[in-house]
Order: sequence, then C-alpha cells, then structure tokens
Amino acid sequence: MRRDPTPALRKPALRNPALSHSALSESGSRVPGPGLRSPGLFALLVLDGLLLGAIGLALTPMYAGAVPTPVGALLSIALVPWLVLRTGELDARPAVAGAPLLAWLLAVGVLGVGGPGGDVLLPATWQSALLVFGGLFAGLLALRKVLMGEVAGERGPTDVRGDD
Repeated sequence: MRRDPTPALRKPALRNPALSHSALSESGSRVPGPGLRSPGLFALLVLDGLLLGAIGLALTPMYAGAVPTPVGALLSIALVPWLVLRTGELDARPAVAGAPLLAWLLAVGVLGVGGPGGDVLLPATWQSALLVFGGLFAGLLALRKVLMGEVAGERGPTDVRGDD
C-alpha cells in the first residue's frame, strides 16, 4: 500500500457545511450540503413569528390602572430570540435562522403602520419603541449567536468565523 507523500498539500474540506449550499468532499468533488431538517417545524416557527408580532401589537398599549404595562413588548423581547435559536438548531444558514425574526418584523410593520381598517396600532410612544427596537435587538442578538456557532443542533456547533 502506497502512502501519499504530501498530505499537508491537499485542500482541506470546508469547515462549515451548514452555511454553504455545497461542500467539498475529501476527494475535492462537490456534494450537496445539508438541507432543512424539518420543513414542518420551520413553517410552524415562522408562523409563530407572525402571530407573535400581531399579539405583541395588540398587547403593547395595555395599562394597569394609570401605569402603562407593555406586555406585548416584553413578550416579544422574550420569545423572538427563542424562535430564532430554535430555527437555528434546524439550519444555521442566516436566511433560515432569521426567518421568524423577519416574519415578526413583517407583522409588526404591516399591522402596526397600516393596521386593519387603516388604524395605526403602533403609535409614537415609548411602548411602541420598546416593542420594535427591543424585539429587533433581541432577535438580532439571537441570530448572531446562531451565526457564531453557539447553538448546537443535531450536526453540532458551527464555526463561521473562518479562524482555526
């Protein structure tokens, strides 16, 4: 059996096949990358993002007596990152992992600015700002966590930084 005298000169395989649509095998040929593990669960998480945006809008202008209690904003700040992290466990690609955040932002934007019957459900108050910026910031932090490989799905953690 003959050994390869230059194993260090071979091209290394891609480190993060979850973020590429195709990966190199050991022989250098292209093999299809891993796809979405559970499309049904993915659709459910995106639908949850849409519903959370609508419910967050409805619950944000609540008052407890004379004190404003932005329940919808707090609910969104707590649950949007959870949706992003669970989706990141299914597939670590940014477009897939960020889909619930995008659905939440779409629901808040469409229903908040041009709500049902032309009503504005997102008035210029601190509660509305907390809903929009708090939910967006929390979701982006969770998406960053997914992209940095701190969320381990079935395939294990992914490294997108490129350093060894």
